[in-house]
Amino acid sequence: MRLSRRLDQFGSEVFAALNERRRELEADGREVIDLSIGTPDFLPMPHVMDALADTAHDPASWKYALRDSPEMVQAVIDYYETRFGVGGITPEMVMSVRGTQEGMVHVCSALVDPGDIALIPDPCYPVFAASTLLAGARPWYYPLTEETGFLPDVSAIPDEVADAARYMVVSLPSNPVGSVGSPQLYEDIIEFARAHDVVIIHDNAYADIVFDGPAGGSFLSYPGASEVGVEFLSLSKSFNITGLRISYLVGNPEIVAGARLLRSQVDFGMPLPAQRVAIACLTGPREQLEVQRMQYQERRDALCDGLEGLGWERPHAKGSMFVWARIPGGRQDSMAFALELMERAGVIVTPGASFGPSGEGYVRFALVQPPERLREACEAMSKAGF
Repeated sequence: MRLSRRLDQFGSEVFAALNERRRELEADGREVIDLSIGTPDFLPMPHVMDALADTAHDPASWKYALRDSPEMVQAVIDYYETRFGVGGITPEMVMSVRGTQEGMVHVCSALVDPGDIALIPDPCYPVFAASTLLAGARPWYYPLTEETGFLPDVSAIPDEVADAARYMVVSLPSNPVGSVGSPQLYEDIIEFARAHDVVIIHDNAYADIVFDGPAGGSFLSYPGASEVGVEFLSLSKSFNITGLRISYLVGNPEIVAGARLLRSQVDFGMPLPAQRVAIACLTGPREQLEVQRMQYQERRDALCDGLEGLGWERPHAKGSMFVWARIPGGRQDSMAFALELMERAGVIVTPGASFGPSGEGYVRFALVQPPERLREACEAMSKAGF
């Protein structure tokens, strides 16, 4: 039997390898603090859980959805207006996807032909590169460096590359590097897209986890954004419902239509119970989002203070539920360091190399434990000599 050569583009899944070793350590009686995977430990709001429970008892909920309900689409439209101040969104500009990961595969495949170029951040969430490769396109990595505050610098992308590129992925607040965009940056990106006829795909998974200032916003709030691109709005992190895989592609109707056509060939739509949960999230009270944001900021402070106290360089952490930290002592092999940290201190982090070549020399901590537990992790690292 011969499998497809496209599988050769993908290595082993780092989270699976770390999780397997974690289970082995726990089986040996070792205490482990897992800060590798970004699964929130906060609970969904009660009215959100009630929506799922109530819908499960309706026999009609167990049929194919086939389409996004008008009520859910309107909830997305209203949410953009009341949460982000973005008006003018119409139903043809909204499409549900079963998680941004699935949605990225569909929208990337709808935009490129084999051999086309796509602009991908480095470091980045791995699905951005994987979706590009699955679509048959070639990633051109634009770096996110300390010198630029881990932000995109479109002026550094050569004109010949920009003119050849079909789309550019932008993710702010950024996983893994924790950078947050500014109005000027978004205006520069939109002007760049217009000048080079590049589609912008903006991942807005962490709009509700921005530190040291007001809550985050939307790419679509900037003039011209919906002309040049689309945005993924994920409910997973804001509402703590990662397992339900609820996200939306919102923006340019032509791009949304292309992704919808492709998806219709392989999917019967978002399940109706998930649609009811989404409506509950989008239309319900939001006070808890601000409380949760401040709790994430408290966690960020506890971890960064602890790492700095150990002699680490204070991490760059402006937003998202992650802290991106340079490995101390000039070490570069992030996988070896992550394994050593797990073995000696019982603290699990994600090696920076799993997010792209520029991630080497860094590790990512997920803020998925309360402050006191993060302090315990730093103490364990101290005792182990880190």
